[in-house]
Amino acid sequence: MLSNNLKSSVVLVEYTNSYDEHLSNYHLPEEQLQFTSMPLDKINNPNVSNSAKHVLILENSVPVGYFALEDGEKLLKYSNNTNARLLTAFSIDSRNQGKGFAKKGLQLLSDFVKNNLSGTDEIVLGVNKRNTPAYKLYLKTGFVDENEFYEGPKGPQHILHLTV
Repeated sequence: MLSNNLKSSVVLVEYTNSYDEHLSNYHLPEEQLQFTSMPLDKINNPNVSNSAKHVLILENSVPVGYFALEDGEKLLKYSNNTNARLLTAFSIDSRNQGKGFAKKGLQLLSDFVKNNLSGTDEIVLGVNKRNTPAYKLYLKTGFVDENEFYEGPKGPQHILHLTV
């Protein structure tokens, strides 16, 4: 159960390079890196569209999590809704896992999108079939499994949808 204190201290913010020092100390175990990428690797990846939003989950102004909201070619593999964004590279720093930050960050997602990405009416994502904890978390936070699949580089993925 999250305390009220935790609820009020967790926010989503758009990435700026003022967080780079924190992000350079971000840690993920090897078994999770097969499903995601390190925040700075994703942020600095030249193949990620310039219009992608890089989002940090902050707790008391310190980054504890990260994800990207992408558009363009990559999105079209998951949805033909041009008003959607593709959520990628979702992670929580290993030292902060198990504290409810992933759930809280995802609960804040709809409001963040409404306030920062006008015209976006849906978030889609692909979650590897082998990544059961992530799959269950996304369903718990409002994503819907419409029984669609995408054959990703690391195997089949459930395509999940969240209406904003």
